[in-house]
Amino acid sequence: MQIVQKVRCPNCGNEGERHYISVSQITRTQCPACDYLMISCTRTGKVIEAYAPGISLRR
Repeated sequence: MQIVQKVRCPNCGNEGERHYISVSQITRTQCPACDYLMISCTRTGKVIEAYAPGISLRR
C-alpha cells in the first residue's frame, strides 16, 4: 500500500510530496520544483538516498 501526502519542500518551500510505501518500508519525499529527493527507512529512520540541489555542505 502507498500513501501520498502533500508537504512543503525542506529545500525550496514549494509544494512537494511524501510517499509512504509500506511494502518496502520506505518513505520518499520529493519536490518537482527543485528536484529534491530523500528516501529513508520507515522502520529505522536511516537515510537511504538523498539529493538536495542548492544545499551546500557545511565544513
